[in-house]
Amino acid sequence: MTDKRYFLDVRRSASGLAWVHRLDLRQENTALAIAQGHGVPDIVARVLAGRGVAQDDAERFLDPTIRDLLPNPRTFTDMDKAAGRIADAVLRGERVAIFGDYDVDGAASSALMQRFLTHYGVETEIYIPDRIFEGYGPNPDAMRELVGRGAKLIITVDCGTNSAASIDAANEAGADVVVLDHHQVGGVLPDAIAIVNPNREDDLSGQGHLCAAGVVFVTLVRTVSVLRERGAQAAAPDLLGWLDLVALATVCDVVPLVGVNRAFVVKGLVAMRRMGNAGLSALSRVSRIGEPLNPYHLGFIIGPRINAGGRIGDAALGSRLLADDDPVTALSVAETLDRLNQERQAMEQSMLAEAKAEADVELAAGEGPSVIVTASDRWHAGIVGLLAARLKEHARRPAFAINFNSTGTGTGSGRSIPGFDLGRMVRAAVDKGLLVKGGGHAMAAGITIQRDKLGDVRAFFEQWASDDISRLRHEECIEIDAALSADGATFSLLDALEHAGPFGSGHPQPVLVLPHHTLADARQVGANHLRLELRSQTGARLQAMAFRAVDSELGNFLVSNRGRAMHIVGNLSSNWWNGSRSAQFRVMDAALA
Repeated sequence: MTDKRYFLDVRRSASGLAWVHRLDLRQENTALAIAQGHGVPDIVARVLAGRGVAQDDAERFLDPTIRDLLPNPRTFTDMDKAAGRIADAVLRGERVAIFGDYDVDGAASSALMQRFLTHYGVETEIYIPDRIFEGYGPNPDAMRELVGRGAKLIITVDCGTNSAASIDAANEAGADVVVLDHHQVGGVLPDAIAIVNPNREDDLSGQGHLCAAGVVFVTLVRTVSVLRERGAQAAAPDLLGWLDLVALATVCDVVPLVGVNRAFVVKGLVAMRRMGNAGLSALSRVSRIGEPLNPYHLGFIIGPRINAGGRIGDAALGSRLLADDDPVTALSVAETLDRLNQERQAMEQSMLAEAKAEADVELAAGEGPSVIVTASDRWHAGIVGLLAARLKEHARRPAFAINFNSTGTGTGSGRSIPGFDLGRMVRAAVDKGLLVKGGGHAMAAGITIQRDKLGDVRAFFEQWASDDISRLRHEECIEIDAALSADGATFSLLDALEHAGPFGSGHPQPVLVLPHHTLADARQVGANHLRLELRSQTGARLQAMAFRAVDSELGNFLVSNRGRAMHIVGNLSSNWWNGSRSAQFRVMDAALA
């Protein structure tokens, strides 16, 4: 922390964190040059410079295009094999099965591939495994079943890289397999016709940040070229019109919003706002979104509803919705997903209370474990990932939630904090024989575990993670981009900040501080949120929300300091209500002025 500059000299906030300048002195100079050279507001220039955007790149960054940023598909290992085999299926009129994962990325990837093949008149079916009974990824029985129904080609999307036995089963049954995936490799690659995965060790594309739908999109771009080279008579589909699906998956899979991913989301949102996808239009309607769609809606409103089918209902509902062009059918499926999501929220609330209580017992003893591992026989296996995410936020360290069934086999999910590779730790535990299976990304992982190994796994995780987590927690702070007054929270600033987006993983939301503002009011709304009114020294007022803050360190601080002057950190965003727009501040932290 010695090389950090404290913002407003806050070394310990209400949440126990230091506030530091995100920009170093060199980036301060870059921000000044961007502001002067490109005519953007100072705050926006600081946001760009703080995320590594150079002065010469600012204009291109603010207007990302697919043409400029789409990678050459042929730089991906096995791309020509994959595109060639898919083109064969189109030209021969073969039946194709699409095997997808049960999350948003899997649903969007499956729908994208089906729309493409259907455009060329290819007979297809989508198969999404049941999360509880089949687990993640292809399984031999399902692969044999798809071949038995006539599939000559099986395309796995968002899965398949670590499914050698299942792909062998498909081959033995008489089908070819093409894998389109982005997950880290956990062993020997399967014997597929092609495995397009930018996270293969022998892939030189440099596109490891893509989600599966991004990999599918790039593959379809190359397939169109192959079909053209082979003299296909049918006109190519409008791939850019399907970027709404790629944008949805990119945001919901929390992959870094860098490179072509930024263009996918920016251009995908343009496509999405046209409401050309019947499923997305229906979900927007049942979710009562009354404003232009933005990444928040994708990640926190639409995405959870699509996921609800895979968590506690029919896993194929999401892909079916995104692939459907019939508004009536789409609305029916969207209403079902909305209902399932409400049920999921109620289940999550009761399970989370139990998981937090278990975690708090561990945390009460000093620093507590480096990795929180909670488990129960009563939790729903489809919701453990959500529990892990909430526990990670609650304890500010990696967390796992595990559901054990009656035979003593546990299905668990983990979420990490920035800087700690959870997937690597899980694969090491698999290699030592502590887990039945497991894998994932740096920030998220899934595991299967036997109950009698739970203590050993906890000990292994602690030994593996202790030094890194201790260091990361010691370095934990809030990096602040700029200071703002309630007077300056204008629509023009909101528009300029939105233009610098989309924000998310790898391109974090701008963090601003309101110095010396009076907390004029603080009251609870909903189950655990706080609605605040902030007043600047000139009397300008700004509405604010502190989400999930009731009974937290931050929430207790705010409620007990009504009427006092404080520094408040958070994000500025638009709030729409009955068609009317206003500025709103989302509070992350606070400190007395």
